[in-house]
Amino acid sequence: MPGPAADGAQVPFRNAKEEIRARVEGSGAGGGQQGPGARGPRQNIVWRNVVLMSLLHLGAVYSLALIPTAKPLTLLWAYFCFLLTALGVTAGAHRLWSHRSYKAKLPLRIFLAAANSMAFQNDIFEWARDHRVHHKYSETDADPHNARRGFFFSHIGWLFVRKHRDVIEKGSKLDFTDLLADPVVRFQRNYYKITVVLMCFVIPTLVPWCFWGESLWNSYFLASILRYTISLNITWLVNSAAHMYGNRPYDKYISPRQNPLVTLGAIGEGFHNYHHTFPFDYSASEFGLNFNPTTWFIDLMCWLGLATDRKRATKPMIEARKAKTGDGST
Repeated sequence: MPGPAADGAQVPFRNAKEEIRARVEGSGAGGGQQGPGARGPRQNIVWRNVVLMSLLHLGAVYSLALIPTAKPLTLLWAYFCFLLTALGVTAGAHRLWSHRSYKAKLPLRIFLAAANSMAFQNDIFEWARDHRVHHKYSETDADPHNARRGFFFSHIGWLFVRKHRDVIEKGSKLDFTDLLADPVVRFQRNYYKITVVLMCFVIPTLVPWCFWGESLWNSYFLASILRYTISLNITWLVNSAAHMYGNRPYDKYISPRQNPLVTLGAIGEGFHNYHHTFPFDYSASEFGLNFNPTTWFIDLMCWLGLATDRKRATKPMIEARKAKTGDGST
């Protein structure tokens, strides 16, 4: 289901600057309307995350200086690892486990779980749990990365503070038993730290060193640190940029937008207005062949017999919704 309109009445969603200005003016006028997160206890900064993310990004900046010294195969390997990382999130944690938009057989689920550990964005259960809460309570205080709190918060700032109490309270009311019913999800959750160390850091570092004589230093910083940092930020852009910049041809009453640049980086996840309008659609876009590598991957898996039961929104359903709630763009 599409995210609810945040203001009760259905009015076009304001952008982040307009929303913040409206809230500040509302509280300044004595209306008692407080800013996001004002209810309940003050959100404390998680300094461990601040320090670790700062160090990670400093390492990524340093990694850029190593690119000219690296062997071409190492750069290709880093990009290949990035693609695996992306599929672990897009085809795995997102379209398979969060939305159940298609079914995957055991070998494919094992592959996607391994790729998801390479992504190191929390285990499948936590990722899917938070994502379902995000869809159910989009752009409210119960949304883990509420875009109404601005670009920085929805991009990375939400990881720097404790979750708003609404995220925990309302999230606890949703049913996640289907996730833990999957033995692959349970295994990855039980052995997450081990699989992350192996998939996100050890294997990406050792392959260039063992097979074509790259230095461990270059291998670690390029195939692990730089690749990991870029993949994180591209995923975060779906939460931030794709909720603020772009058109809304399917539903102008919700925040998510169609963002071509995010689509390029996130291998098909930038058709975000469509996705929040039809979250059950395995393609996460109306135009499955308009640069949607994740859709191509799922289609290939179906052709190989490893995936089945792809769910799609019908053409009449899409056209009816565009006519009813779209902004008139294409």
